[in-house]
Amino acid sequence: MKKIALVLCSVFVLFSCENGDSAIDGSYELDSSSSSSSKGSGDSGNVGNGESAGQITAGEWNDLTQWDFWSDLLNSQDYTTFQANWSFNTSKRIAFQVLDKNTSQPLNNVSLSLFKDGEIISEAKTDNLGEANLFIDLFDSGKTSSSVNLDDYDVQINGEVLSQGVSLFNEGVNVFNIENTIATADRIEVAFIVDATGSMGDELEFLKSDLKDVIGRAQEDNANSTILTSTVFYRDQGDDYVTKRSDFTTSISSTVDFISKQSADGGGDFEEAVEEALDEAINDLQWGTNSKTRIAFLLLDAPPHQTDDVNLSIKKSLIKAAKNGVKLIPVTASGVDKSTEFLMRYFAIATNGTYVFITNDSGIGNDHIEPTVGEYEVEFLNNLLVRLINKYAQ
Repeated sequence: MKKIALVLCSVFVLFSCENGDSAIDGSYELDSSSSSSSKGSGDSGNVGNGESAGQITAGEWNDLTQWDFWSDLLNSQDYTTFQANWSFNTSKRIAFQVLDKNTSQPLNNVSLSLFKDGEIISEAKTDNLGEANLFIDLFDSGKTSSSVNLDDYDVQINGEVLSQGVSLFNEGVNVFNIENTIATADRIEVAFIVDATGSMGDELEFLKSDLKDVIGRAQEDNANSTILTSTVFYRDQGDDYVTKRSDFTTSISSTVDFISKQSADGGGDFEEAVEEALDEAINDLQWGTNSKTRIAFLLLDAPPHQTDDVNLSIKKSLIKAAKNGVKLIPVTASGVDKSTEFLMRYFAIATNGTYVFITNDSGIGNDHIEPTVGEYEVEFLNNLLVRLINKYAQ
């Protein structure tokens, strides 16, 4: 179930399709007299050159804050299959919020570790809200029972073993008040990982415009912070390139120029080199250890290849992202199937992120599946991404 929420302050964002029809059936009509876009031919949907930002529509769903909904889904037969296919298991979640004992304010960049018999089981780092999650058996879909003896585990906060016990999420969030010993830098790091294969041709030009708009607006909204942006564009094995990267920089124009030069091509089969892009983004980009915000938006329309090596690579990237406090926020485009939707939601859960999905409301691109979520609001994608950056940068 969705609600249309496409009002910017008191001004409507207007655009037209080639036929002049209203693109969204909702609480208002979109005027066809403003900025225009051209419609491509063939099977790739609406494609144009120089498409303006603020046309693609999207929604957000955060499974971490809708945990009962997520858990109920995984108890149904269809979604149990997805869980087994991708070897994920979120049944044993331990949620934390860490606060300053003197001010009761959330503490950022607090390192959390879960041990059993001296072996690290799970690691995470709190965000600007002081929140983080640890998981037991996250990559073992054969152990989906939530039954576990937490007395067998030790939890460390900033390297110090907790003297008190913790509980699974079904018993509540574990709140800890500690001395603030961490100096968090007023630095916001945002990476964009983008599928640039041929199947993205129906939406990539619009997405490029949105990304450039998001970068500029995020900088304006956080003028007193240092903002660094980077990108990783990827295709698949055998294409002209597998990954192409622009490193973190404070030069917004450098990132924007790099994005402008990219185009959709290659691919061929359904799956793409998602794991290569994740590996490069998480391991090769120079994420700050004490930055207040670390976000990696993953824009794609296809899953990774499903082999043992690929699965292992993804597992390693997710483990490192969670440990370093890098939120993965998938943004799924047309072509994504149910299995890929659930994989992307796993990515978000494992890294304290959230899930974003492009919708059909704008009429741009090929068909987008309706996500298996509860009620959500339809927003323009650029506004949604700016909102998320600001939320995790406050």
